[in-house]
Amino acid sequence: MSVLLFGANPGLTLRDGERTVAFASAWRVDWSVRGAGTALVVWYDGEVRIATESPDLGRWLAEAFVRHFPEVAGLPWPEPAVTVAPVRLELDHAAGLRASAADAELEITGAGQPRAIGVEAFPGNGLRLTNVYIPCESGRLRLGGTEIAATSANAFLADAEVWSGG
Repeated sequence: MSVLLFGANPGLTLRDGERTVAFASAWRVDWSVRGAGTALVVWYDGEVRIATESPDLGRWLAEAFVRHFPEVAGLPWPEPAVTVAPVRLELDHAAGLRASAADAELEITGAGQPRAIGVEAFPGNGLRLTNVYIPCESGRLRLGGTEIAATSANAFLADAEVWSGG
């Protein structure tokens, strides 16, 4: 089975009751078949936004991986809008994550106990996924300087993430 990507992929889901308000997925790609780099993929208000210095990598992350995450299942997934911009990403396994790119800012706090995860065939793309998953207490997402309002947040850190297939 060939490795397609390895790196880190923390995420945040914001909800208002049962309704998903926003989802953000920060990527640090240490190596992939599409190159290395960083990206911030955000679903909000029926739109998908990608900020990255590598548009090809960012589109691939959004389409091959993020759109299949259970956090966005059933949500509309239009053609992503891509902004070419540097992504600043600070990942601390004991504390959380701070990421920013273009007009988006993501913060994840309250890192919990790490555990190993393995999925033989990820729903939607059929790829194998392994990582170290760390549930977190909370998170915030700001777009254009405005914090996205939500009644609850579900956040996690994922590192030592390997996607493989074929």
